Amino acid sequence: MISFGPTEEQELIRDTLREFATGEVREVSRPSDEASQIPSELLEKVWELGLVNSAIPEKFGGGGMERSPVTNAIVLEELGYGCVSLAAAAVAPSLFVQPLLDFGTDDQKAEYLPLFTTSNYHVASLALEEPSFVFDLANLKTLAEVKGDGYELSGTKRLVPMGDRASHFLVVARAGTRQGLDDLEAFIIPRNAPGLTIRSEPEKTMGLRSLPFAQLDLDRAAVNKTNRLGGEAGIDGSRLVNSCRLGSLALALGLSRAVMELSIPYAQERIAFGQPIAQKQAIAFRLAEMQIEVNSMRWLILKAASQLEQGLDATRAATLAQTYVTRETMKIADNGVQIFGGHGYIRDYPIEMWYRNARTLTVLQGVCAL
Repeated sequence: MISFGPTEEQELIRDTLREFATGEVREVSRPSDEASQIPSELLEKVWELGLVNSAIPEKFGGGGMERSPVTNAIVLEELGYGCVSLAAAAVAPSLFVQPLLDFGTDDQKAEYLPLFTTSNYHVASLALEEPSFVFDLANLKTLAEVKGDGYELSGTKRLVPMGDRASHFLVVARAGTRQGLDDLEAFIIPRNAPGLTIRSEPEKTMGLRSLPFAQLDLDRAAVNKTNRLGGEAGIDGSRLVNSCRLGSLALALGLSRAVMELSIPYAQERIAFGQPIAQKQAIAFRLAEMQIEVNSMRWLILKAASQLEQGLDATRAATLAQTYVTRETMKIADNGVQIFGGHGYIRDYPIEMWYRNARTLTVLQGVCAL
């Protein structure tokens, strides 16, 4: 018998994180946004849940669970339901760990995975985005050139999550003359590597204000050949990109659901012209559309995540999901503001914060990974 529902284990994870996100994450989301700061206590609490190190093999000190992009999509939806900024910060180490699990050599895994199996939050990040109006993952400007028995990396990376404190960076660069995602390679670089400069001033963004972003300048940064992710085999650029895209989309799904679930009771309780605004046709249609769109987003994301989990090429499914989810997330966030009216504009309600976060999240890639 075919089942399209979550397993019992996935249901337990979902329910646990839903309670955590609704309570502890949501409670500190507004103060964190106002202060543009991540509370370290929350990072430690999320770390204790084992969301990052659970899939690390036991021989490296991890939980030894099977790596599951579908489970990760469920996790990110629930955390995004609480706050996408805090969620992205809490799981930022997965930007380094997941590609390492997928593509790393045995030596690379033995050297770096134990960093993430201690009792304290440890972060490394992924440097993917570049400061260009025509930024294209299929044609990165950051280059990796062979020099002696290693590589030299030159270019600029920006909007690197948690880059202000990451111990290592997985820098994605173009390594040859081929076009498209097949030419992408990733290199493990410690934050103190010669030729790497981390700008001290955090990048300011419209949304995700509590998530610190850093800019990296690479000036012929030397990288040993042993730090090319995957060694001579390299990486599957399409899989890496799809994993990053879907991670961000899962967060956007959680945010969209949060907008919907706050808008419905508000519309039922808000009285205008003698009746609840939920009884107005224009409002009722918007609420109905939210429900349709949220459920459609989830199925698109889970389908692409399932293909990743099966080792299939998920590019088409991930692209369809990205096109739909980014468009509908902004539509839902905007409708939420409209339903709340003046209350959607002032800061007494989280709707305006969620709108800003939606706008920022839907134009970024590499915020988190499945």
